[in-house]
Amino acid sequence: MTQEPIKVIDDKCVGCRLCVKACPFGAITVGESRVAVIDLTKCTLCGACVEACKFDAIEMAPKAAAALPDAFSDYKDVWVFAEQSEGRIQSVTYELLGEGRKLADSLKMKLCAVLLGSNTKPLSDELIRRGADKVYVADRPELEYFQDEPYAAVLTDMVRRHKPNIVLCGATTIGRSLISRVAVATNAGLTADCTGLAIDPETGNLLQTRPAFGGNIMATIITPNNRPQMATVRHKVMKESESDAARTGEVLAQTVAEALLKTRTRRLKMVPEQGATVSIAEANIIVSGGRGMQKPENFAVLAELAGVLGGAVGASRAAVDSDWIPYSHQVGQTGKTVCPKIYIACGISGQIQHLAGMSSSDVIVAINRDADAPIFKVATYGIVGDALKIVPMLTSAFRKALGK
Repeated sequence: MTQEPIKVIDDKCVGCRLCVKACPFGAITVGESRVAVIDLTKCTLCGACVEACKFDAIEMAPKAAAALPDAFSDYKDVWVFAEQSEGRIQSVTYELLGEGRKLADSLKMKLCAVLLGSNTKPLSDELIRRGADKVYVADRPELEYFQDEPYAAVLTDMVRRHKPNIVLCGATTIGRSLISRVAVATNAGLTADCTGLAIDPETGNLLQTRPAFGGNIMATIITPNNRPQMATVRHKVMKESESDAARTGEVLAQTVAEALLKTRTRRLKMVPEQGATVSIAEANIIVSGGRGMQKPENFAVLAELAGVLGGAVGASRAAVDSDWIPYSHQVGQTGKTVCPKIYIACGISGQIQHLAGMSSSDVIVAINRDADAPIFKVATYGIVGDALKIVPMLTSAFRKALGK
């Protein structure tokens, strides 16, 4: 007899309706019998009703969803999509290989990289040196640069044929566009913008942690009823894998059907972004400005300091929304996650959405006129004052100290 995953003990239930109020999915009702009834077609086994019941009248079966369906036994290995641009692997790929190694070892599976492009032999070798046991390569001139439709079609075909257990992708512009299409086509479970990954030792499910409700809580998400398990991971939140020249692995060339390469669009030309000489995602030093900079012209003050330090210029959402600086500079929940060695926040109050994107920086220097600004709570060093006066002083001091 199949055990119900969750049930109401009639003798204990008093019909108080606390469970009805606690259920976020509207799965519980209390009828004329004054006994709670759980609709299992709506219930997600979140456990909220169990905690809310003061009479211990609701029981959840242990490991109710622990056993994986037999069909999932065919899904093996951890895949990392190797994002490349202009013949260079993006650093987020190495971060995923480092984390993917841990996941693969926990599951006793192989770590595999998936590389789409043209003339990819040198890139395949580097992926193996960085930890991949296998590299699945789709090498075609049509895949030289990223396009949504052919890339998604080719990756979808590979997923269907090889059945990976887990597929990881960077939460970049390319990654977000690509993996969502693949997830829909393969009926996979997908969690976006993860900051932490782990394996549940009891079930083998992928535990995907990401900020929720504007960064106020951290949610851990599982997709136990779907394979592959897919996740996009934020840049600069995980440590890159080390390169080991002695490592060996397999390079598996994939046959790509012509039909998969069809696309309704074509790239006419590539116009590099003007102005930003250092990407904030890669920078070791970031000088960032917020509403306290008062007007767009004042960001030149930050650019001067960043130039002396060899860093990049960042910004809060408030500055970007005011059209003071392009979106590519935005740091935070809706911008880029950064992890520099030094982050200098100038005129930034430190709302939770901004902190979510930079709080993992090694050293945080905050400059703000408001001594009670939230940014000071996470700052390593704080200066209470006008950033427009203090930043030029810092620039002068650093220029002198660095001989510039």
